[in-house]
Amino acid sequence: MIKYLFSRQIIYCLLILVFYNSCNGQVKTKSTDDLKNTDTITIGTPNLLKIQGSRFSDNVHCSLKDKQGNLWFGTTGEGVYCYDGKLFTQFTIKDGLSNNSVWSVLEDNIGNIWFGTSDGLSKFDGKEIVTVPLEKTNSNNTLTSNSNSRVTIGAMMQSKNGTLWFGTNKGVYIYKENLFSAFLNNDSIVNKNDLQLKSVERMLEDKNGNIWFCSGMGGGEGVCRYDGKFITSYKPNGDAWVPYTLEDKTGNIWFSGRKYGYFRFDGKTFTDFTENIGFSPIVEEKVGTICLKGKVGFGPILEDKAGNIWFTGKMSRFGGVGGIWRYDGKSCTNFTQDGLGDSIVWCMVEDKAGNIWIGTSNTGLYRFDGKTFTDFSEKASK
Repeated sequence: MIKYLFSRQIIYCLLILVFYNSCNGQVKTKSTDDLKNTDTITIGTPNLLKIQGSRFSDNVHCSLKDKQGNLWFGTTGEGVYCYDGKLFTQFTIKDGLSNNSVWSVLEDNIGNIWFGTSDGLSKFDGKEIVTVPLEKTNSNNTLTSNSNSRVTIGAMMQSKNGTLWFGTNKGVYIYKENLFSAFLNNDSIVNKNDLQLKSVERMLEDKNGNIWFCSGMGGGEGVCRYDGKFITSYKPNGDAWVPYTLEDKTGNIWFSGRKYGYFRFDGKTFTDFTENIGFSPIVEEKVGTICLKGKVGFGPILEDKAGNIWFTGKMSRFGGVGGIWRYDGKSCTNFTQDGLGDSIVWCMVEDKAGNIWIGTSNTGLYRFDGKTFTDFSEKASK
């Protein structure tokens, strides 16, 4: 009996040491008591384990490469994972997350990692994960969370002036001096179309200082641009649901529309990337296809270190079709889904070595090295 207890204590100590070393030693270790109360240890695993009972419909929804090169993956049921180049460490509500469904992840200017969840906001300061209270500023600027009205944080951004922006199911809020305030509750903003900015899924500040808001399911406002005074909605080809955006190194802003696929904005004109024509006027027969015709859908957009733009294939109710695509500025190359399966792609991120990591449905995670897809997700053993 004494020998058994001694061996178990050694195992606990070793697990704590592994946990310290994961994510470059930033992560707060769990106490021995925490480890004793954990049914399945998820510290320092070589693959992304699914132990929270996630379903096929759950996914690896968002991703981030932080300043130290660690990769973060937010999921819609398994919490968040940190990958240090060797091992995955999983964080859930047991570790301080406000909810295991993580819709957005952001690193701020001082290195804090923020997690937007289905039930509010959490922040990792390099030592521990804490819930950020959704505070009330005044009667017209209220962002509260309770059992009857949860606040979902679908998008996050930090602008050049250091302000944090949050897209929620209750509108867009900015965060200053530990207080939230409603962005649109500002008399200096000219909002002729009475835009609500609810269900914003992505936000971006472009090189000229304009703020772009991408409307998600239920928002129906397309892409909205705030130029410091006016806020204007655009719906190229009538696409009202635009879940992804990216500004490339040359200043083009790319968008992914739920219904009509990818398009880009050069500062003056929206152009349908799939067919390479302007959106206005819309014509029956489109010509001049660049690529992606017939296989394009909506999905994440990534620019790699070399300036290539990456897209995903079409989504259907049964899965993904067409693998992933790379655009080098002249033509597209398709990488089929061999090894990727028919999974729907929800996020992409490039690591320090130039590999593309792909988050998919069924809480899947794949790494593409330019030739081969490698699966990094698996079920935890029972």
